[in-house]
Amino acid sequence: MAESQKVAIVTGASRGIGAGLVAALRRADYLVVGTARAMAASDDSGFLTVTGDITEPETAQRVVEQALDRFGRIDSLINNAGTYIGKSFTDYTLEDYAAITSVNLAGFFHITQRVIPQMEAQGVGHIVNISTSLVDRADSTRPCALATLTKGGLAAAARSLAIEYASRGIRVNAVSLGVIRTPMNDASSYQGMGSLHPLGRVGEIDDVVDGILYLERATFVTGEILHIDGGQAAGG
Repeated sequence: MAESQKVAIVTGASRGIGAGLVAALRRADYLVVGTARAMAASDDSGFLTVTGDITEPETAQRVVEQALDRFGRIDSLINNAGTYIGKSFTDYTLEDYAAITSVNLAGFFHITQRVIPQMEAQGVGHIVNISTSLVDRADSTRPCALATLTKGGLAAAARSLAIEYASRGIRVNAVSLGVIRTPMNDASSYQGMGSLHPLGRVGEIDDVVDGILYLERATFVTGEILHIDGGQAAGG
């Protein structure tokens, strides 16, 4: 590990936006720790994979311990793991509630609480949460109250933590996403969704990656909610 190399943890790293972030961070010469419920072993010495359920505190502890054992520091945490269940509010089940809150909130809580002390000891660090622009601009055709409850909480937590830890060298930001095309969903499912965004298209994984890399470089930016949504939150 070169002294100039930064170390980033990415949750939900096995596919989609998470996999895109891992690839981009490695191209930017970061050392990366990726975690997800199913992670293949990596032959890249600069990419450590940790298999586990981020909703469990034991997984968060293992990720942090293995990151420090392998690379010696943690510069960035990208809380990418998340789940979305969209339905009418009264149709949500207790199982839906448990699934959404465990991943979107407990997953964030367990690992962020364990990473911050290390960043405090270093005197520097950066945390990025992933939210949704549906928090800012609700859509009656896409009801998703539990998703906005939890993702809105992550945006609020980013601002709160940014102020709490600014004097200790830790920046905290969030990105708020529109509809992003990922390989996990059938291509036909995006039909017509471009019209939800003033720019007239859905987002791509690279759009999200570019926004997060900007926040990584922007050392005078903290407490920011960066909308990567084709103008969705601004209006329509």
